[in-house]
Amino acid sequence: MNLPTVSKPFKITVEESVTNPEEAIHLEAISVRYRVPSERVRTFKEYFIRRLKGEVHMRTFWALQDVALNVYRGEVFGLVGVNGAGKSTLLKVVARVLRPTKGRVIVRGRVAPLLELGAGFHPELTGEENIFLNGALLGFSHREMQEKIDQIVEFSELGQFINAPIRTYSSGMYARLGFSVATASQPDVLIVDEVLSVGDEAFQKKCAARIDAFRLRGAAILLVSHSMDTIEAMCQRAAWLDHGTLKAIGKPVEVIRAYRERGG
Repeated sequence: MNLPTVSKPFKITVEESVTNPEEAIHLEAISVRYRVPSERVRTFKEYFIRRLKGEVHMRTFWALQDVALNVYRGEVFGLVGVNGAGKSTLLKVVARVLRPTKGRVIVRGRVAPLLELGAGFHPELTGEENIFLNGALLGFSHREMQEKIDQIVEFSELGQFINAPIRTYSSGMYARLGFSVATASQPDVLIVDEVLSVGDEAFQKKCAARIDAFRLRGAAILLVSHSMDTIEAMCQRAAWLDHGTLKAIGKPVEVIRAYRERGG
């Protein structure tokens, strides 16, 4: 498939801190098809009754169509596009949360998906207790989390609130704890979906610095953000998704220009 490009994707060089040009993410003609009811169904009970009566009519749509791209170790790769363009679906495919309808996916190494910070937190447990709970969901042992807990608490800047139930947390505190747990270890592939708006400006800078440190140590980072300044500042390459198709891939400044002129 010939993709319209803003410019020929540039080659990653050693000078750009990429010491290993091996692909960490390889997507080959990825397509994802969803089936949804044509009419609005308010409850599962209503859906079940209508399904038994043969009154549910399904329609299909393609969330992604023939998307092909590579992300290299030591590279931050940005995704831009309006809501509903297919960005989150693409991240879920890379994170192995979602299986593509068609195509081939290769992801090398340990993946840390920052898709929904704090997913799995229990509101009645304290911040500290949720650190161990979330760590277990991410595949870490109790002993490993004991070794990490001090740095997690320090990075989150929650102080004495770490011993309070997280139902008392603000949304910013909740997300900060989630980010701190999810990034407590060096991943091979880091998937970031709009999490750089966590907390205040100072904490956002800490998050960006941690992500850049992962990159310098060789991690591949796939980043979605509606902030074009963030994409331009942090990414070596970027791609523009529109209605599930890849419209452009190349240098961030050029992809952003095309997105703003023709899509955003």
